[in-house]
Amino acid sequence: MAMAALRREGRRVLLSTPSPAAAMAARSPAFSQSEIAPLGARFVSTQIVRTRMKSVKNIQKITKAMKMVAASKLRAVQIRTENSRGLWQPFTALLGDAPSVDVKKNVIVAVTSDKGLCGGINSTSVKVSKALQKLTSGAEKESKYVILGEKGKVQLIRDSKQNIELTVSELQKNPINYTQIAVLADDILKNVEFDALRVVFNKFHSVISFKPTMTTILSPEAMEKESESGGKVGDLDSYEIEGGETKSEILQNLTEFQFSCVLYNGALENACSELGARMSAMDSSSRNAGDMLDRLTLTYNRTRQASITTELTEIISGASALEG
Repeated sequence: MAMAALRREGRRVLLSTPSPAAAMAARSPAFSQSEIAPLGARFVSTQIVRTRMKSVKNIQKITKAMKMVAASKLRAVQIRTENSRGLWQPFTALLGDAPSVDVKKNVIVAVTSDKGLCGGINSTSVKVSKALQKLTSGAEKESKYVILGEKGKVQLIRDSKQNIELTVSELQKNPINYTQIAVLADDILKNVEFDALRVVFNKFHSVISFKPTMTTILSPEAMEKESESGGKVGDLDSYEIEGGETKSEILQNLTEFQFSCVLYNGALENACSELGARMSAMDSSSRNAGDMLDRLTLTYNRTRQASITTELTEIISGASALEG
């Protein structure tokens, strides 16, 4: 009677030495200790294995679907990203890029994503931003953050809350366009005081490769100082200025347009890197789920075989005892 009651619960409690197959199933890393041998059970329940297999199969379906969704979005974003590179490259050719410029007010614009499950792109941007903040801080200097993306905000707010000037979320809720980024750039320029804006983002190279990148935009005043010291901005003097505008007004317009173009390209580059990293991460997750299913199937077959062997042994032993 006791044996029948234990069978209905999905396990059997015996006092004999476990078989090698049952011992191997008990050592399987797919189960916790409470599931493997509750109250001295001889082998793991087949019902527990079936439940775990069903869970892993469902997870595998989700990861495969997420990979397909990321792959379908990647191509369109990649084309727009490559086209956007032509917007800010002329500014680099004209004004140069001065990552080592020494100014008092630095603003680090960290471009991250709103969603996770995309590898380490957000952690990479945050690490670069933190390192940059340490380099640009000092006794007479200040360094603030402008964070684009929920994931960057969550990571930086832990130990740098006092240095966060502005945060923006749900940037990628709709497809990124230049009008949206231009409005955002204008808000940042109006609400944040700076001598140098340092935009940190992940530059897309391939589905499995992205590179942390920083682009520096100087304020008009810092540009003029850099020009006076013989910097790249001095090349502006070789151009003819038409329309009666002064050099300061031109530098102001160039700064605003340069920042919006760089931010637009950075948002697209980061979005493209996010989709590529998500494809890679979901592909790895799907393969890991397949490996776990193989191990669980092996465990299930061994457990069932051990159960059948034990029952046959008991039947034979009982028949022998009756004959004796």
